[in-house]
Amino acid sequence: MKDRGSIITQRPDDVPEAELGAFLAAHGLHVTTVESCTGGGIAQALTRIPGSSGWFEQGLVTYSNEAKSRLAGVDPGIIERYGAVSRETVCAMAQGGLTSSGADLAIAVSGIAGPGGGTPDKPVGSVWTAVAGRGVGTEAVLSRFDGDRDTVRARTVAFALELALKMARRMVVETGHKET
Repeated sequence: MKDRGSIITQRPDDVPEAELGAFLAAHGLHVTTVESCTGGGIAQALTRIPGSSGWFEQGLVTYSNEAKSRLAGVDPGIIERYGAVSRETVCAMAQGGLTSSGADLAIAVSGIAGPGGGTPDKPVGSVWTAVAGRGVGTEAVLSRFDGDRDTVRARTVAFALELALKMARRMVVETGHKET
């Protein structure tokens, strides 16, 4: 981004979703999302990119625990034992996204955007992000974002897209996906 006084302009190559989309398209890869605290924000960011129908498979909003189980195949016992905002749950969400969609890459998030719902162990702004890639496993990261609800959600979307691009690059190296 370039700051020009009070006006901020953004080139397409500065947008993480555009960079991820271009990479996926170049390598013939497809992505899916399984989202809780962002409520579909990652899918919305990705599908805002022209040509996304060539690489975006589906988006699931699994806000409730029941939806995480029903739509993403998360074992209810995992949620009961570890909580909805946990490494175990978000990894299961990402794996469920791969299974249900047939995509190559799945992005999953579950967190506490606020303003309420936090605990001493999981304060507001705690977000687990997982990205699963066919043939390369799953990476999960716990973030703690400061700010109000909208800020936490926006930062989660940006972080998830960056983590997904990192995983997509790793997939190409480790599985030998060639440019199309």
